[in-house]
Amino acid sequence: MEFAALSSATQLGTFNPLRISLQNPTQHNPLPFRYASFPSSSPRVCSCKAILSTHTPTSTHKMFGPHSVDFELSALTALSPLDGRYWGKVKELAPYLSEYGLIYFRVLVEIKWLVQLSLIPEIVEVPSFSESAKSFLQGVIDDFSVDDALEVKNIERVTNHDVKAVEYFLKQKCQSNAEVAKVLEFFHFACTSEDINNLAHALMLKETMNSVMFPVMDKIVKALCDMAKDNAHVPMLSRTHGQPASPTTLGKELAIFAVRLSRERKDLSQIEILGKFAGAVGNYNAHVVAYPNVNWPRVAEQFVHSLGLSFNPYVAQIETHDYMAKLFHSLIQFNNILIDFDRDVWGYISLGYFKQITKAGEIGSSTMPHKVNPIDFENSEGNLGVANGGLSHLSMKLPISRWQRDLTDSTVLRNMGVGIGHSLLAYKSTLQGMGKLQVNEARLREDLNQCWEVLAEPIQTVMRRYGVPEPYEKLKELTRGRTVNKESIRDFIEGLDIPEESKINLLKLTPDTYVGAAVELARTVENAVNIVNGSNI
Repeated sequence: MEFAALSSATQLGTFNPLRISLQNPTQHNPLPFRYASFPSSSPRVCSCKAILSTHTPTSTHKMFGPHSVDFELSALTALSPLDGRYWGKVKELAPYLSEYGLIYFRVLVEIKWLVQLSLIPEIVEVPSFSESAKSFLQGVIDDFSVDDALEVKNIERVTNHDVKAVEYFLKQKCQSNAEVAKVLEFFHFACTSEDINNLAHALMLKETMNSVMFPVMDKIVKALCDMAKDNAHVPMLSRTHGQPASPTTLGKELAIFAVRLSRERKDLSQIEILGKFAGAVGNYNAHVVAYPNVNWPRVAEQFVHSLGLSFNPYVAQIETHDYMAKLFHSLIQFNNILIDFDRDVWGYISLGYFKQITKAGEIGSSTMPHKVNPIDFENSEGNLGVANGGLSHLSMKLPISRWQRDLTDSTVLRNMGVGIGHSLLAYKSTLQGMGKLQVNEARLREDLNQCWEVLAEPIQTVMRRYGVPEPYEKLKELTRGRTVNKESIRDFIEGLDIPEESKINLLKLTPDTYVGAAVELARTVENAVNIVNGSNI
């Protein structure tokens, strides 16, 4: 079927691509275009074409799709699948990376700064708060609700400024406390919006990693260690360049990923989360004019440290975001390693090395009833790609800001939850997939028994030891491009001019026993992970 539109303006009227659709031209056409048939030289080519008509839609004519519906936000109408289809798997990020989370941490920073001011002797206008006043302020933080966040958004509709809306919210909220009400104008004192924002974003990331991401990463590493130890002894044919290579064990190959991921997890945990609190351009300009006798750089450093963050003293209006770039790059690397794992397991399932435990009622294919697809690993790989795309942009864009600042980082930072959310979704998919895996040892041994040529490596190595001329070349002639089996290998060994003890040892070798130190490497993987983490457990 081809589509064709008449070129004449009088024939077309106003062109609306939404009005073009496929219909059977022999049937009644309910849509506002007509069909014309053109002769064709080939009976195999459909000659039907759609031509937009000048007919104007009426109430009886409906367009494709619910174009006139005014949607409300829900799981079905959300533009991001994280907020719709996958919400149940990522919702634990919402307290930290949502708009609510951002507002909550802004409120926390504003209140903590007011309390900090009350501790500075030179600022007599803000005397030390009583325990009752401190308890009241802490209660505003602890009891901060979605309704409170909605009130901030209502104020923002008037101010058209999100941080100023937080300040006004706090002034309203604290009027009921006589002690705090006397110092309301010291909310947001000497602050630029970015003083509040950068600390809020830092706390969002810190809590996200500590409360959500690190625990799931640790589950993946633990699951890999357990699988590696359980399958330490299970021999497996290696494949380099997709071709049979020296045998290994399934457990040792899983152990590699456990150690790789644990290194990246450790690197992530060691990244300093930085904060600044130095005013409009990083020089404490307004602070020094208002209270010249206060050591403002020292106060700012103490304040940032009190929030559990590291202090960045050299900044312009914004914190430079270099630590964010490092954090997001490290997340990308963790994700890349997990993609490597997902693809390897996908391949092992394809080879039959793993079976997948089926779930009653689950369907693998809409047309092929027998299918049990590796959907969890495919879902993980896809989401890791989406995550890395977003995280890559964050890590490359955020350290760049024109002169003392531009606003491009603001809208970008609102997307931290996208890359992290898709990462979390992927991690859970991988864990779910791992839980369905069942090792098929018979299939693994079948592959090994068909590849006796892999013993060419140890044989030629022993021949080298005893000075047998051209050992590599002799094994190449025996094995390359030829069918090799147990008998041909044994005959070759029997004919070697090497000590009898070495000959006996070679004759004992089989593809499933030629695994070197793989078993021990897999069994001790937990020790290796603990060493990476600096633990002696």
